[in-house]
Amino acid sequence: MTKSIFFSILFSVLFINIHAQQSALSVEKVMQDPKWMGTFPSNIKWDQNSSAIYFNYNKDADPADSLYCIGLKNTKSIEKVSWSKEKDTEFSRGTYNAKKTKKLKIIGNTLSIYDLKSGKETELLQLPENIRNANFLANEDWIAFELDNNAYVYSQDTGVLKKLTQIKTGEAPKKKDPKTSDKSTFLENENLKLLSVVKEREDEKEISKKIREVRQDKDAYTYYAGERQIMNLQVSPDAKYVTFSLYDRGKSDNTIVPNYIDASSYTKDLNTRSKVGADDTKVELAIYNVEKDTVYTVNTTNLPGITDLPDYVTDYPDKEWEEKEREVISSPAYFSDNGQHAIVNVRSKDNKDRWIATLDLKSGALSSLDRQRDEAWIAGPGIGWSMSGGTMGWLPDNKHIYFQSEATGYSHLYLLDVTNGTKKALTSGNYEVFEPFMSNDKKSWYLTTSQVGPGERHFYKMALMGGSMEQLTTMPGNNDVSLSPDEKHMAILHSYSNQPWELYYKKTAAKAEALQLTSGQSEEFKTYAWRDPQLVTFKAQDGADVPARLYLPEASVKNNAAVIFVHGAGYLQNVHKWWSSYFREYMFHNLLTDLGYTVIDIDYRGSAGYGRDWRTGIYRHMGGKDLSDQVDGAKYLVDTHGIDKENIGIYGGSYGGFITLMALFTEAETFKSGAALRSVTDWAHYNHGYTSNILNEPINDPIAYERSSPIYFAEGLEGNLLIAHGMVDVNVHFQDVVRLSQRLIELGKDNWEMAVYPAEDHGFVEPSSWTDEYKRILKLFNTTLLNK
Repeated sequence: MTKSIFFSILFSVLFINIHAQQSALSVEKVMQDPKWMGTFPSNIKWDQNSSAIYFNYNKDADPADSLYCIGLKNTKSIEKVSWSKEKDTEFSRGTYNAKKTKKLKIIGNTLSIYDLKSGKETELLQLPENIRNANFLANEDWIAFELDNNAYVYSQDTGVLKKLTQIKTGEAPKKKDPKTSDKSTFLENENLKLLSVVKEREDEKEISKKIREVRQDKDAYTYYAGERQIMNLQVSPDAKYVTFSLYDRGKSDNTIVPNYIDASSYTKDLNTRSKVGADDTKVELAIYNVEKDTVYTVNTTNLPGITDLPDYVTDYPDKEWEEKEREVISSPAYFSDNGQHAIVNVRSKDNKDRWIATLDLKSGALSSLDRQRDEAWIAGPGIGWSMSGGTMGWLPDNKHIYFQSEATGYSHLYLLDVTNGTKKALTSGNYEVFEPFMSNDKKSWYLTTSQVGPGERHFYKMALMGGSMEQLTTMPGNNDVSLSPDEKHMAILHSYSNQPWELYYKKTAAKAEALQLTSGQSEEFKTYAWRDPQLVTFKAQDGADVPARLYLPEASVKNNAAVIFVHGAGYLQNVHKWWSSYFREYMFHNLLTDLGYTVIDIDYRGSAGYGRDWRTGIYRHMGGKDLSDQVDGAKYLVDTHGIDKENIGIYGGSYGGFITLMALFTEAETFKSGAALRSVTDWAHYNHGYTSNILNEPINDPIAYERSSPIYFAEGLEGNLLIAHGMVDVNVHFQDVVRLSQRLIELGKDNWEMAVYPAEDHGFVEPSSWTDEYKRILKLFNTTLLNK
């Protein structure tokens, strides 16, 4: 053998070894059933006496999670709760009286009351139909609840049951015209004339009917809702008013998703959502005045700015825009404890305005207390959506309300005095507030915030009227706290970047030590040293600091190729210090890094966790700053980490798939290859609730849709594209990629391929599908980015 042949063979062997899979991980391993990782707690609950923590777990390798329990007297013992015991176990969640000494419990058609001190449960009522929404009124002897779309009250002392409303769906029956006569009327009259016994019986029926009408005074008035659905029915604390929502679903055309592998062997059509712009739902808030026995709807005409046009209309100077009262959606009413006042949260259907207003229960008139206007769209933690008011309610003084607002650019907690309109921020700063609630004694707030940093979540306590916050958790990462009913203990679901969720116990004190109660990682999962990605920032084109998670390979295996991962959902955070909901992708990134790739995961414009301006950075142009953030991330890798600018790939699912398409179609000089999974290809075909916020409606703002939809830019494809999609995806329909594939065919593009998954919806569930998809992604990057 000559030296030249020997060295040629040796070089080939070395090249193959360098680029062979040098990892303890494989696609098959990380994409298998997640049970291989271990078992991790979820759905935390306390018992009524604050003596035990209940949670879903799978310590015994059952087919599905079961209920487990840890008692505070012996925290080392994790016990499975038997089915028989689970039915009898009382948890802390429920509707309490003011002092939280009693709780109402509903099981089907039975209403019971549970005494927390004695542990005794007493059955109050058993009715013919299911009971809903039971709660104590101001006089805690009386309990209000809903039954068959109507409001009832029940006295514990006297046992008296009263029906407050007479509401029915459908139309009111039409009265017969006394002037008209038909064959049946003639025959009936003849029968009554000829047969005296029949006449006597009919007369008795008429007398009985009149007696019933006297006894049942509610039959004197009935409110008919027509085809509208009755929702959110609730009784004011003084039982003088009942409010409810009238929901008209409208008649929008839904779209069809064919299921080609139905068990019947026939193709079955799945009736799914309508497309953006096809929303004709209507929601009205109605008031049932119990004393006057009448119903009227809430009047929104006088809300300030109700006829305001959005700023984007200036982009359409040739179109006539009519200033008219916009449609709105109201939340349920929020009553003060004494029942004398009520507030509502009102949203314009274009979602550019949110009003918090007092509601005059006697007339249905609204008076605005706070208006938040956003030319993009109203959102943010605790601010709610559509019919939800989000964080909202009354303080015990019956004159202050609380709510969250993005008025400063970050979602914070506010108080407002309804007697004089004075507004006060209880929290402030470049961080967000999550799920605040009042303590049992109504003297303090408990709340979670990102004050330590956008990548962490901690639990705090603060005085009711504001002041310094006491941090009650200290473990880096995410601390999801479930407070015990007596507020003396915290059950904490905690995780870190490379450590899945575990359950901890801690006394409710800043300096108390957190005790780990579960340790669910499997031995196989623990054998690999999962990376703790670096949290970094880089400069965007517009000067913004863009957050990212960075995975760096060892210098000895670094191949100078890079992969950018784009998270889905748009408004979602994935750059943080806790266990990601994208855990499969996280494990895949560890595999890629083992193979020598540098991986970066970016919280691009539109992502959650960074305030209003970051959230709305994509308004009217998806594929704008959210895409340029990926381009700037690629430049950061080239400039800072020595990545070859010719070998950068990108991938993601859902919104991440959309960005991948835009990257391959419009930034071909930056991205050589990309895998677009379950991707939106044309935003005019996506749903209304999400898309209309960001791009308005297609008929009103076509400019926004055309510049945001990948299908318009398909001619720009130069790199290597993998498209993967589930065929029974009822979120982003398979039709999206079918239309795009036809476009690519017509354009003569031949550097793309498509993988379809007949059994998969938007979120894949079968390990075989996950494995197939990610083997294709890995093959794409290995064969196109490593210059093989």
